[in-house]
Amino acid sequence: MEQIRNFSIIAHIDHGKSTLSDRLIESAQIITDRDFHDQILDTMEIERERGITIKSQTVCLPYSAGDGKLYHLNLIDTPGHVDFSYEVSRALASCEGALLLIDASQGVEAQTLANLYLAMEHDLEIIPVINKIDLPSADVERVKEQIDADLGLDPDTAILTSAKEGIGTEEVLEAVVEQLPPPSGSADEPLKALIFDSHYDPYRGTVVHLRVFDGRLAAGDVISFMSNNAQYRVEEVGLFQIRRVPRDTLSAGEVGYLIAGIKTVSDTRCGDTITLRNRPCDKAMPGFKETKPVVFSSIYPVAADGYEELVVAMEKLKLNDASLVYEKDSSNALGFGFRCGFLGLLHLEVVQERLEREYDMSLIITAPSVRYQLSLNDETELTIDNPALYPDPTRISATREPFIRAAIMVPDRYMGAVMKLCLDRRGISVNYQYRSSDRLEMIFELPLAEVVYDFYDRLKTVTQGYGSFDYDLIDYRETDLVKLDILINGDRVDALSQLVNRESAVQKARRACKKLKEEIPRQMFKVAIQGCIGSNIISRETISALRKDVTAKCYGGDITRKRKLLEKQKKGKKRMKMVGQVMIPQSAFLSVLKSDSE
Repeated sequence: MEQIRNFSIIAHIDHGKSTLSDRLIESAQIITDRDFHDQILDTMEIERERGITIKSQTVCLPYSAGDGKLYHLNLIDTPGHVDFSYEVSRALASCEGALLLIDASQGVEAQTLANLYLAMEHDLEIIPVINKIDLPSADVERVKEQIDADLGLDPDTAILTSAKEGIGTEEVLEAVVEQLPPPSGSADEPLKALIFDSHYDPYRGTVVHLRVFDGRLAAGDVISFMSNNAQYRVEEVGLFQIRRVPRDTLSAGEVGYLIAGIKTVSDTRCGDTITLRNRPCDKAMPGFKETKPVVFSSIYPVAADGYEELVVAMEKLKLNDASLVYEKDSSNALGFGFRCGFLGLLHLEVVQERLEREYDMSLIITAPSVRYQLSLNDETELTIDNPALYPDPTRISATREPFIRAAIMVPDRYMGAVMKLCLDRRGISVNYQYRSSDRLEMIFELPLAEVVYDFYDRLKTVTQGYGSFDYDLIDYRETDLVKLDILINGDRVDALSQLVNRESAVQKARRACKKLKEEIPRQMFKVAIQGCIGSNIISRETISALRKDVTAKCYGGDITRKRKLLEKQKKGKKRMKMVGQVMIPQSAFLSVLKSDSE
């Protein structure tokens, strides 16, 4: 165990985490040059395209250190986005140390701080690494000052690297060996192992990623999951070295995988503890919790006959994504589909893109919503996330919505713009403090419903890309919640309904009506688009009718001839409006979701 080091790389989005991982893997020479490619730990096409890590990976790197010994360095990669913070916490619980990566040009960001606090909660040894020192805009001295002032770490121990150019890779590996402690635990104790991730293999079933804290695990052992008491016989154990490398046993301190014929990923819960059936450990690892969806939206196929294909696609996607929650749903306007729960807005986008790319689906997605708590007059409590389930307002005594604590890091020149954005979204300013001479950390309490929509995009716009944002859920607070319905030609379109705060209802109704007017084609009759709360109309747009010039043939004579023709046309339009139906194009549903800036 003295020759094992378990570590993670934590950083803000786009600070070079995946590139540094590539350099460490290259230096360990566990893969041939022919098979190597950039972002080798990012296996999904969407990850490479966006430059973000969605699914964390693990790799065991053999390294001959300066003292002549061969070390096994287990790099446990973590997702960088705030939506996946629970997976990050489980990965960090499997490590003894972390490399905190900071961009030499951008400095300490919101998620750099959030990840540092998360690592400190797990008592990890932290090595600061300043990356991208080759950039013309790099300011190493300023970043060192931030490391000292903001993070409370020793700036003199910071390692200077450029992952792109391969500068400083050897120093990083030596620091991991010298500064990080070896794992503790005993191979003679009963088995205690932590699941920090899993993925689905179509031929072998679920591959469980785990860290062994005590005991030994070998093929043929019968294991038990402590959260649900499910029992399986282990078929294979081994290490990750880009490919799976089978081993006879995994013992205390090691990170690897196990295969046990587990049919679905959702049976293996991230943060669960594995032990032996006939010799269990005394208690589970702390910190396990069920992942709960935060954002809800309905997914429908564009064509009604695409529902069966969508069912198959959702089942296959669920095999690879345990945190996706869905149930069947139907809409009068859009037919059959699914009501889905997501970890956040990025998770929603990822699921949508994977369905469209990997399964060739054309989809319509309804406006994202959050989970509200309702207290009814008969003292029953109700939790809803779907506008269709909103009860009669006369039965409701109180409504509550989730609030978040948002930490926003910006250069101080954007303070006014960020303050206005947050106050417009019903935010409450809690605190702000200077992290350096020109960088400000602003703390707001915001309703989650105002954030899931387009808040991140707007923040990036008003701060010209310099703003960074991190949040965590705090509690539920009272709100004046109403159901906003959209009527088209007098018919309620359930797929366009939203649950909104009464203060912002008029503004959102006007915006939705305006967007729909631009997208719905003109008919032979007038079409009214109305936003309403209950029976009160609060906004209206009218699409004027296409009109044939029936008086064109009247080139003279009495005016009554023209009037007679116009009256006849008017009656025809009235009759047509009574029987006519308005077809709403797919683009109209999507336009309501887009922000005004697009």
